[in-house]
Order: sequence, then structure tokens, then C-alpha cells
Amino acid sequence: MRKCIGGVMTAALWASVVQADTTGNSLRPESRPLDNTIQLASADVTVSVRPVPRPSVEALRVAATGNARFQLWLGAFQERAIQQGLSQATLSRALTDLTYDKDVIKRDRNQAEFSRPIWEYLDSAVSGTRVSNGRAALSQHRQVLERIEQQYGVEKEVVTAIWGLETSFGSYRGSNRIIRSLATLAFDARRAQFFETQLIAALQIIQAGDVSAGAMTGSWAGAMGHTQFMPTSYLDHAVDFDGDGRRDIWSDDPTDALASAAAYLARHGWTRGQPWGVEVRLPDGFDYSTAKRDITLMPSEWATRGVVGQDGNPVPDHGQAAILLPAGGQGVALMIFDNFGVIETYNGADAYVIGIGHLSDRLEGHDPFQSDWPRGDRVLSFTERKELQTRLTQAGFDTQSIDGRIGPNTTNAVRAYQVAQGLVPDGYATLMLLQRMR
Repeated sequence: MRKCIGGVMTAALWASVVQADTTGNSLRPESRPLDNTIQLASADVTVSVRPVPRPSVEALRVAATGNARFQLWLGAFQERAIQQGLSQATLSRALTDLTYDKDVIKRDRNQAEFSRPIWEYLDSAVSGTRVSNGRAALSQHRQVLERIEQQYGVEKEVVTAIWGLETSFGSYRGSNRIIRSLATLAFDARRAQFFETQLIAALQIIQAGDVSAGAMTGSWAGAMGHTQFMPTSYLDHAVDFDGDGRRDIWSDDPTDALASAAAYLARHGWTRGQPWGVEVRLPDGFDYSTAKRDITLMPSEWATRGVVGQDGNPVPDHGQAAILLPAGGQGVALMIFDNFGVIETYNGADAYVIGIGHLSDRLEGHDPFQSDWPRGDRVLSFTERKELQTRLTQAGFDTQSIDGRIGPNTTNAVRAYQVAQGLVPDGYATLMLLQRMR
């Protein structure tokens, strides 16, 4: 059921800095340093009188050198762009006076260290305020959302949930100049090829006339519009649903953006009427080694093993399903279906998928999760996650990579270690587990 991460935006850690719902920031679960937009209201303005330090001569020299190297790269890039069909006129409009944005690189470098447990993420992603705002947005745009659901077969609550987590229902769509951000990230060595591909795609969008370079704004990492499409996803999946001749995901009218999100999910195999997941009860003595993404059964078959819905009844046979324990055996247990994997192509973090799914359920009127989370646990830091991977691999439980990300390979390695040690094999990476290995 697990899909490749190649969806709307760059792959990112689910463990992110989670701000209160009132900030309006995207809740895409990545460690995105937040743009704290300050709203000034009449006399309620406090202006700091702390003197602003001037940059040193050395800092200015380094900045000037970096921008000079960037300009050399930009010249070579334009030659490659022309070879891919972009016109000199488009490049001149979009790239003239473009400068290196050191803040984008700073944000990119800061991602890996941020860490929050899934329950804190969900507390904000599916907060009472977000649910209330989501129901209001659903009501306000119900007519267009119902038309979108009818055409693409993706439930309106799911589309609204994506809108809510990506940009707080359009209230925070990002103000970074996409071309500048992507050019900076393409010049940088860390993921140069990926971002150069995105930059080419962004320039193709401008050349097609869907948006001007100045109006193409979004996140520091290149995601755009109400539903935060990366440029390649825009080219592949954006639609002109309102029929005005442009696929406009940037304007205040969210119609094209919402339809584009639905089109994206539909093209990735969304099944209308199938849940993304259902909270379930696990029986005493449950075999935790079967709680793996590659072990799927019909819900009726899971019921023969004692796995039932929160109401005590077997889950209806919506399709093959796996058991997911996002916080181990002490947290919420989920039975997940193919639609979970479809949302995962939009963003590969489990917390994001659960956030989208649970918010859509709440918008439809369903209850919050009934089980609690292990709120006393402390999530491993980035350094600790790398240490755990190193120790597991050295002990013969290969995690495939030492990258500080707890993905399926690391989860399987944790589970294998737990089996070998006679522990509950729930695959959950905890501080206690790391301390045991030490």
C-alpha cells in the first residue's frame, strides 16, 4: 500500500514545529521555519527600539561572493533552460535582477532538527478551531465542492481538509517569490537536480500564461497556492475548473486549487466511499508483528483475529487493509485502506495523512479518536534518531540508511530488534529503546 513519495511537495519530516491554529500557517508536517506575519492594528503596535546591528564587513564580503557565484550559475542555467524550450523573453521577465536568498537556505538547513510527537501535531491539525473553520469553509464553498466531488469522485470533506492543513483554508498561502526560492535551492548543492527541475517547471507555467512571475508566490520551498502544489505537480495535475482559461491556484478564489487537489487524488487512485482509515480496538494478545504496511487482510478477516471497530463491531469490508500503530502499542490503532496510500502521495508523512484523514472525518461529523496517545513519551531528537539507526545497524538490524528519519526500514529494524529481545514488536522508536541499546 505504501506509495512512492513524489507528490505535491518535497518529502518532509512529519515531526514539525506546530503553531497554534490561529497563526494561519500551513500544517504540512515538515520542519518549516514559520513566517510570522505581524498584523499591526492602530495604536496596539509595539515597536522595538533595540538597535539593529549592522552587518560586518566580512559578512558583506561573503554575501557578495555568494551572490556573484549565484549569478554565474544563473547564466549557465539559462542556457540549459533554453535547450528545454524556454524562450529568452520568459527568462528575461522572470530572472532579471534575481538575487540569492540566504534565508531560504537557512530554512532548508534547519529542517531536520525539529521534532514533535504525532499527538501534538494532531492537537493543532484537528483542533476545535480548525474543525470549526473547516465546517465554515465547507459551508461557504459547498456548491463548488459538490461539483468537484461529482466530477472527480473525491469527497468534499477530504478536499477541504487538504486546504485546511496546507494553508488554513487559504488564509496563509505564502509570500515568497517562487522563482527566487527555487533558483536559490537549485543553485545549492543539497538537492540541486530536484529544484532545478521545479524551477524549469515554474518557468514553463509562466511562459504558458497561467501566472506572471511576480504573482507566482508561495512557500520558501516552492509550494504554491491554496493547496500548495509544487510546479511539476501543477503541470501534471492542475485544472481550470472555473473555465476562465487559466489554471489559477494563486488567486483569492480557491476553485481551481480545490479542483486541482481533487484531480490529483483521483489520478492517484482515490476510491470514493472507501475510508482512509478507521480507529480500531486490538485484542489482548494481539500479534504486533502483523501490524505492518505489507500485511493486509479484509476487515472481516481482521475481525477473526479480534480486531474490531471502536463500537465493538467488525469494520465493513471496504477493501484490503493494514494495521498502523503511529505511536506504538500504547497509542491509537488504525486500520488503513488504499486511500491512505493515495493521500500519502500528496505528502509522505504518516502524521500528515492521519491529519488529513481525521480532519475530513471530523468535518463529516465523526467523533475524535477514542484512544489516547502516550503523551508522557519524549520524541527522539534528530541526533538520537541517527544514533538509534547506527546502533540497530551495528547490531545486525539494518536500517538501510542513517538519515535520522524513522521510515519503514527503520521501523522494521526496530521490530526485528524487539522480537530478538522478547519485547512487544510494535516497531515504535522510543527513548527507552535507545537507552536499552546503549
